[in-house]
Amino acid sequence: MLRGGKVGLRARHEDDIPILRAELYDDVVNYSRSQSRPWRPITPGSKDSQLVVDDKEEGRVPFSVVELDGGTLVGTAVLWGIDSHNRSAHIGLGLLPSCRGKGYGTDVVAVLCHYGFVVRGLQRLQIETLADNYAMLRAAERNGFVREGVLRSSAWVLGEFLDEVLLGLLAQDWKPNTQS
Repeated sequence: MLRGGKVGLRARHEDDIPILRAELYDDVVNYSRSQSRPWRPITPGSKDSQLVVDDKEEGRVPFSVVELDGGTLVGTAVLWGIDSHNRSAHIGLGLLPSCRGKGYGTDVVAVLCHYGFVVRGLQRLQIETLADNYAMLRAAERNGFVREGVLRSSAWVLGEFLDEVLLGLLAQDWKPNTQS
């Protein structure tokens, strides 16, 4: 398990999937705001879900996020779009509704940075998030990510186009444990 100050990132367990599906995936609004593809219903028990891990997929490393105190599942995190040639990847996370606003997001981003830069030897990490996702913007900036631009009207979300903010962090600019 990778450890932060409040959370740990571990492999996805089979019993995580029903919780993550009910609390994150089946929340149409939350899913629509956090994914680049449209929500669609998934049959219970189906393996056709982004929550089921394919250990052979090289370009995506999903984690379950748990509290360090007690091991309670609090969400999901992922390093995706891993490009081994250019040594870059993207960061994503989703916290269960009851676990938001507790500083877990900042800690998850910090642990993903450690994994990306130290464990994987990447040069660049990137985050794309909706311009009104203030929690993710704060979590990214507290970990040293720099706003690099706005992708105007780039995300189709529940009937309207929304702006996305692009943030990046280079290995040489990363300072572990600097979040405030």
